[in-house]
Amino acid sequence: MGSRGGEWAVVGGLALAVHGAGRMTADVDIATQRSEQGALVAYLESLGYETLHVSEGYSNHAHDDPALGRLDVIYVGSSTAGDLFADASVVEIFPTVFAKVPRAEHLVAMKVVAAKNDPDRRIQEMADILALLRATGLAAESVREYFARCDLIDAWEQVRDSL
Repeated sequence: MGSRGGEWAVVGGLALAVHGAGRMTADVDIATQRSEQGALVAYLESLGYETLHVSEGYSNHAHDDPALGRLDVIYVGSSTAGDLFADASVVEIFPTVFAKVPRAEHLVAMKVVAAKNDPDRRIQEMADILALLRATGLAAESVREYFARCDLIDAWEQVRDSL
């Protein structure tokens, strides 16, 4: 990220918007390799971000400058990162700001995992998945495996039935 290095991609609400499934968002969500966590957290703190939370898979940061706002980071394993970044497209997120954005299928996979890890967010994650499927034409059957891996077949059936 920035001059710090390391591979990363925009995920969350901004990535949904790139795929035509936009929704309101008040933060920037990025994904990077789990091995980057310590160095990235230190780098963000050196830029004036306050670290609000750190766990194995996530960190949340806020800056006093409203223009820099809140940044949420998802840390993924190296095999997931390889798939995520290899297939990502570089797009213009804001005027003159370019970033990698994962394929819609990979965003769905991340949202399924998020729904499993935080059941309180399941409704929002499923709404985002449904919006991605509708906006991109990605077939529900093509993402069924992600739901199965997370033992969320009931949620997949609800998404499939809502298409």
